[in-house]
Amino acid sequence: MPTRLMVGLHLIKHARGLSDEQVCAQWLENAYFQYFSGETYFQTGLPLDRTSMSMWRGRIGPEKLEALIAETLAAARRAGAVEPSQMRRLTIDTTAQTKAVAHPTDSHLLLRAIEWLNRTAKKQGVAVRQSYLRVARHARREVGRLMHAGQRKQAERWVRKLRTWTGRLTRDIDRKTVGEPDLVGALAFVLDRVKRLLAQRRDGKNKLYALHAPEVECIAKGNARTRYEFGVKVSIAVTNARAAGGQFVLGIQAMPGLPYDGHTLKDQITQVERLTGENVARVYVDKGYRGHGLAAPEIHFTQSPGQRSPTVKRELRRRAAVEPIIGHAKSDGLLERNRFAGARRDAINAVLVGAGHNIRLLLAWLTVLLRLMLAVLTAEIKAHASPQSEPTALV
Repeated sequence: MPTRLMVGLHLIKHARGLSDEQVCAQWLENAYFQYFSGETYFQTGLPLDRTSMSMWRGRIGPEKLEALIAETLAAARRAGAVEPSQMRRLTIDTTAQTKAVAHPTDSHLLLRAIEWLNRTAKKQGVAVRQSYLRVARHARREVGRLMHAGQRKQAERWVRKLRTWTGRLTRDIDRKTVGEPDLVGALAFVLDRVKRLLAQRRDGKNKLYALHAPEVECIAKGNARTRYEFGVKVSIAVTNARAAGGQFVLGIQAMPGLPYDGHTLKDQITQVERLTGENVARVYVDKGYRGHGLAAPEIHFTQSPGQRSPTVKRELRRRAAVEPIIGHAKSDGLLERNRFAGARRDAINAVLVGAGHNIRLLLAWLTVLLRLMLAVLTAEIKAHASPQSEPTALV
């Protein structure tokens, strides 16, 4: 497939917040999308299967896809939407790129483990002594009912039963696959994942929050509305000043492992300098970045004492402007409920979200320029069409 076609499809996908199926369907109907993707004539059939998009971005990787962000910034610079000087003063913050997983509870995960074990065993022809499906589903309903009624101790009894049934089913499958290398290899992936779930405890670390996505992490945000989010931490850097075309994303990357915010600052500044070609002079962050250990560039924190120049005070007041950018990336882009599988594809999605945000700003900026050009052209046509009036005497 031509690279321009694949890049165009992914830019449209993340600029409009569409899935792979939706962007392919709209590409067939929209001549502008086809022209943007490099087509000369209107096409009535897809030149690719939609699964090719997933294969392509997985093969390219997040490192090479960063070129999309660099190109959108170069296009914004050529169009006059952002000045090079504005790329030297950043606002950096972190957020959570949530995963498309159900809220993890012990009862839900244990029920899914029992269903997964039965489904895999049936597929491999392993006859289990008891499936526990009927009683497990009943126990899951009882846990939800009792927790809603505030009867936590009674609910935990059903959770312990679910854990017991899951362990029995796991040991039963283990016994019946002994001496069968093919069955052991086919069931090893499922059994290892379920055993990891059974071994984890409430106060432990490296917990499993989704059976199909072990890379999911619990991120405590401290918000009143959402106390915890499940996904991966993402660092984002935007222009501090509001450029003519808006606040552009200068860098964005996934940070697996729940690192401290201050430890992500150096890598984020390095990415911005690599993509923009400009040396960062000043960075504005919140107090969560204290202890970063960087000597340069200038780092300014919110609500910290000290004498500041009027310019720094004015720019520091704009630090909170990064929050709406994060909100637009989640509501208009695809930063919320990421459906890509694996930690590497989490990083790919974060990079594409930044490129999609910049494309949206560029489209809005070019629309404003087009309207201004049409207004000027209309005024000139009216001026030439109206009869010349005689000059009036000056008083």
